[in-house]
Amino acid sequence: MRTIPLLVVVLLAGPIVSGQAPANLKNMDLDAIDRSCKPCDDFFQFSMGKWHEQNPIPGNQTVWSKRWAGADGNREVLKGILEGLAATRNRPGTNEQLLGDLYGACMSTDAIDTAAAAPLAAPLRTIASISDRRTLDRAIAELHRDGIPVAFEFGAIPDSDNPRQMIAGVAPGMLGLPDRDYYLKDDAASKSTQERYRRHVETLLRAAGLSAAAASTSAATVVRLETQQARVRLSRADLRDPYKTNNRRSPAEMAKLTPHFNWGAYYESLGLDYHGLATVIDLDFMTEFDRELEQVSLDDWKALLRWDLVRSRARDLSAPFRDEMFEFVDRTLNGQREATPRWKYCVDRTDELLGEALGKAYVEKVFPPAAKQRVQEMVKNLLAALDESIRGLEWMTPETKQKALVKLAAFTPKIGYPDRWREYPGVRVTRASFADSAASAMRFAQTDDRDQIGKPVDRTRWGMTAPTSNAYYSARRNEIVFPAGILTPPMFSMEADDAVNYGGIGVVIGHEISHGFDDQGSQFDAEGRLKNWWTAEDRQRFDERTACVADQFNNYFIEPGTGHNGRLVLGESIGDLAGARIAYLAYMKSLEGKPRPPDIGGFTPEQRFFLGWGQSRGDNMRIERQRVYVVSDPHPVAKYRVIGPLSNMPEFQKAFGCKAGDAMVRTAEKACRVW
Repeated sequence: MRTIPLLVVVLLAGPIVSGQAPANLKNMDLDAIDRSCKPCDDFFQFSMGKWHEQNPIPGNQTVWSKRWAGADGNREVLKGILEGLAATRNRPGTNEQLLGDLYGACMSTDAIDTAAAAPLAAPLRTIASISDRRTLDRAIAELHRDGIPVAFEFGAIPDSDNPRQMIAGVAPGMLGLPDRDYYLKDDAASKSTQERYRRHVETLLRAAGLSAAAASTSAATVVRLETQQARVRLSRADLRDPYKTNNRRSPAEMAKLTPHFNWGAYYESLGLDYHGLATVIDLDFMTEFDRELEQVSLDDWKALLRWDLVRSRARDLSAPFRDEMFEFVDRTLNGQREATPRWKYCVDRTDELLGEALGKAYVEKVFPPAAKQRVQEMVKNLLAALDESIRGLEWMTPETKQKALVKLAAFTPKIGYPDRWREYPGVRVTRASFADSAASAMRFAQTDDRDQIGKPVDRTRWGMTAPTSNAYYSARRNEIVFPAGILTPPMFSMEADDAVNYGGIGVVIGHEISHGFDDQGSQFDAEGRLKNWWTAEDRQRFDERTACVADQFNNYFIEPGTGHNGRLVLGESIGDLAGARIAYLAYMKSLEGKPRPPDIGGFTPEQRFFLGWGQSRGDNMRIERQRVYVVSDPHPVAKYRVIGPLSNMPEFQKAFGCKAGDAMVRTAEKACRVW
C-alpha cells in the first residue's frame, strides 16, 4: 500500500530507470551545449541540445538525461552490493541475508515463472470467502494487513492540528489508469485507452486463473466501478489544498460518514485501538465507498478486490503478468520501447522493500563525511539567503515577515542518511519464492507504519531511502530531506566548482526550502500545524504573485491543445522559481571576500551557475510520457522547469546579455517573483 499523502513535495515523480551512463557528469559539460541555439531564445535547448542529439532516449526508458544517467550510476553501485551479497551465504535474519536472498529470488525468473499465479492463492481465497457484508469488511482488513491496497488506503500521518502526534489517515484507493480524467473523457483517443485498459484488466485476470468469460465480465465490472469512483474523487489540483483534505473525524463521525463499514472491527483486525481520530483525505470518495458497500453486489466487490490484488502484485509474478504490465503501462501509456532489464527492476524492488538495510551499505560505499559537510554548508547558505530575501521583501508587512522567519529558523534539514537505521525484525526472505518474500516485507512495512498511529511523531524517520535520487519537503514536519542518492553527479560533485554545484544541487536545496512557503506549504506554521499565520493583506499579495506563476504555466504546451494545469504545477513551479533565485544569491554570497573565480570554457561563474541548472534538470521525455505527466504529475516537464523560472530572473538575463523581446525575457508586466 502506498503511503498516505503527507503533504510531501518532491523534486520529481516516478521511479528512475535508465539505460546507459555517459561520461562527464561531474561538472559543466561543454560538449552538451547546442551553440546553434542562443541562450536567450531557449536555454533548455542551449544547455543540453547537443547531449540530447547524441544520447537518444534508450529503448527501456521514457526519460533520459544527465540527471537520469547519474541515477543509473547509483543503481550500478546497488547492483554490485546486491550481487556480492547474493553470492554469499549470510547468517539468517541479518540485513545481508535479507538483501542477498531477496535480490537473488527476484533474479530467479525461472522459479518465478514456474510458480505462475500460485503466490496469489491465499489472498484469492480470502476474497472468495466473502459471503456477506461482514466478511467483506473483514476481507478488506485482511488484505490491508498484507499490504494489498484494496478499496481505500489507510496509514499513519502527522495530525495537521497537532503535528507532534501521529493520526490515522484514510485516502482514496488506487485507480488502474493514471488519473481520474482518463475515465471521464469521451474523445476518440480516451475511449481507445479505456478499451485497451479493459483488455488489460481481462488479460491479467485470466493470468490469475479466471476463465475467459469470468475475466471478461470482471473486467467490465472493474472499469464501471472505477469510472464511478473517478467521477467523485477530488482532482489532483484539489488534492493540493490542505483544507480540502484535512477532514478530522472522531470514531462516531466515521461511523456516520460510512455507516455500512464497521471501523471498530477493521481496527481490531489490524490490532489497533479505535479511540483516536482519523483524517479523511477525500470525503466524497468515502461517501461513494459507503454507497457501493450498500448497493454493489458481493460478486462485483469480489471482482474489484481481485483486480486490486492482481494489479498490485503483477510485476512480482510470472512472465504473463510482467509482459502485460509492460505492454499496457510501460508501452501503451508511457511510450517505453523495451522492457526494463530484470536486474534493474530487482535493484529498485529491493530498495523499495528493504531500503534502509540497502541504504546503509550504499552510504558506506559512496557518501563520505566530507560530502555531507559540504552539502550542510550549502544548506546553511541557502537558508541564510532566503532569510535575507524575506527581510527585504517590499510587499510583506513586518508582522508576517517575522512569522515567516520563525518558520524558516525551525526547518529541520536531513542530509544523506538517517541518524538511526531501521531494522526488519520478522521479515522472512527465502530464495524459494520472490513473491512470498516480497509479501513478507510489505506486511512488515504496513505494520510498522500502522504502529505509529496514536504515537508522538518520530522525527528520526525518513520518507525516502538513502540511495534515492530525489529530495522532499514535508509541511507537517517542516523538514527538508536530501538523500545521498541525489548528492551525486550531475546534481553535486566534490570535483565540481561551486558555480555548478550551486546551480545543480543548490537549486534543488532552494526548491525544497521554498516548498515551505509555496501555495501549499505556506498554510502550515513553524511546527507543521495547518494554521493561517498571514495578515489578510499579505495573503492577498502572496496569492497575486502565485497567480502570476500559475498563469505562466497555463500557457506552456507539450503539443497543440495539451498543456500544463497551472494550479496543479503551482507548488513545484514556485519551488523552482524561488529555488533558483535564492541559490544564486547564496552562490554570490559565498564569493564575498574571495577572488573572482576565473571563466571556464568561455563561461563566467554566473553563466556556469545557470548551466548547472540547465544541465542537471535537462530531461528528454517521450511524448507519450509527457501526456501522462501533464495530467497526473504536479511537476512541469523539464523544458519548462528550466525556461520557466529563468525567464523571470534579471540575473539570468544579465549573465547572458538577454534583451527585451528575447524569448527568455518575460516583460516587466508578466515577470513573476514570489520570494
